[in-house]
Amino acid sequence: MSVEAAVGLGSNEGDRSAHLLAGIALLRQLARDGSVEVSPFYATAPVDCPPGSADFLNAVAVFETDLEPDALLARLLALEAGRGRPARRSRNAPRPLDMDLLYVGPIRRDGAALTLPHPRLASRRFVLQPLCDLRPDLVLPGQSKTVKELLASLPEEGIVRCAQSHG
Repeated sequence: MSVEAAVGLGSNEGDRSAHLLAGIALLRQLARDGSVEVSPFYATAPVDCPPGSADFLNAVAVFETDLEPDALLARLLALEAGRGRPARRSRNAPRPLDMDLLYVGPIRRDGAALTLPHPRLASRRFVLQPLCDLRPDLVLPGQSKTVKELLASLPEEGIVRCAQSHG
């Protein structure tokens, strides 16, 4: 059975755009039909990162998948590692590629390894803004407001839509 999944992508190390593009290309391999919808890229200030951390480049990708959530998460972690993200690192350390599983269809889960939808999704403008570009009317599992309404309830913060193409 195929379900829609969304992945938040971020990079604040090295060639940020190249890392996101590589992540998107890798997500195409996980998509049921090879197609992935991608939001515009956004430059955002780092949140809760070590002093001197570079700004992030963020995006959201949405695709249909036949993978179960745990299998999908395992693949995302392998993709991050393949782009140079160490398995052992300090919290919020700079990283070439960060891939967060945001939601998988209507599934709700609260586990040690995986919580769905992502537990901080509704409070992060750098995730909600690109998701809103793709799914403004989506009501996430466990929420009563649309993505657009959740975004409107957040305070303004430093996020800038980039003019560059994302392929």
